[in-house]
Amino acid sequence: MTTLSPSTSAPLNVALVGYGYVGKTFHAPLIATTPGLVLHTVVSSDPAKVAADHPDARVVADLDEALADPAIDLVVIATPNDLHAPQGQAALAAGKHVVIDKPFTVTLDEARALVASAETHDRLLSVFHNRRWDADFLTLKGLIAEGALGEVVQYESHFDRFRPAVRDRWRERAGPGAGAWFDLGPHLLDQALQLFGQPLAVNADIGIQREGGDAPDYFHVVLRYPKLRAILHGSMLTSAGDLRLSVQGVRGGFVKHGLDAQEDALKRGLTPADEGFGLDPRPGTLTRADGEAPTTQVVPGRRGDYAAYYAGVRDAILTGAANPVPAPEALRVMELLDLAARSAAERRELPVEAAR
Repeated sequence: MTTLSPSTSAPLNVALVGYGYVGKTFHAPLIATTPGLVLHTVVSSDPAKVAADHPDARVVADLDEALADPAIDLVVIATPNDLHAPQGQAALAAGKHVVIDKPFTVTLDEARALVASAETHDRLLSVFHNRRWDADFLTLKGLIAEGALGEVVQYESHFDRFRPAVRDRWRERAGPGAGAWFDLGPHLLDQALQLFGQPLAVNADIGIQREGGDAPDYFHVVLRYPKLRAILHGSMLTSAGDLRLSVQGVRGGFVKHGLDAQEDALKRGLTPADEGFGLDPRPGTLTRADGEAPTTQVVPGRRGDYAAYYAGVRDAILTGAANPVPAPEALRVMELLDLAARSAAERRELPVEAAR
């Protein structure tokens, strides 16, 4: 992927497509507070909602109108999952750089076609795997890099909530890309791949537990490595306990409770420009087991940094710096997302080679 033409320079004008929960809570404030990016246009059917938050942004009702604007450099797609592929293709064909919210697409074929299209049009294509910049994940990544845990043999990653009532929204209705596994699974898969690379096999249990549920609201997925077992778990009916990470190595273990605080901060209207943004109020615990007796210590969390994603996108477009989430990496997440769904349907472990 080459940089933009020499006539293009910062700031880059961004068109945000979709102003639902994800567009409003995550993308708009992160774009608006990233130096070198301008929230130029929002594609939305609710201009008043956008104007209340971003009065300087232009609002259009139609994606084609945004794509026809030569001032737009980057298109960010934050619409329902089944629109990611067609809207991404349209934006790439219009010569725009593209960011797509996770999951990348709803099928492997769609994801592969988008990767090919980005290469054909020589445009940046990136997927918003923002939880690479969670405070707890950055803390764990640092501990592993330092050797504090030794060889990791069990990795347990949870994204649990207590939402017993099924809500009337597309994520919880039957349809392509709906359900907890497509909503939360990409986060947990991407983090596991970043830490440990490609597994040998996947064994998944995905189901519906809530009364009246139409889309999966439970998953328990095991990624098998030569020694390591990576357990990815999500439930909408977890009322007791809030385990986030439990990671065991031959020299020690790390346990963390509570989700990263950045999403809640963004929901309250805070941004990375606010003091304290990204700080984790609940530190984890490190137990070292390489001495005569285990010792336990509190590990303050590293600062979470969702803003780093859009700063990385900006630099990739303007200077050719590394894409913060290259499309091929997002494609590997999609392969495992799909393989796990097949594993659950067939009720058996499937080798990762079957995803190729």
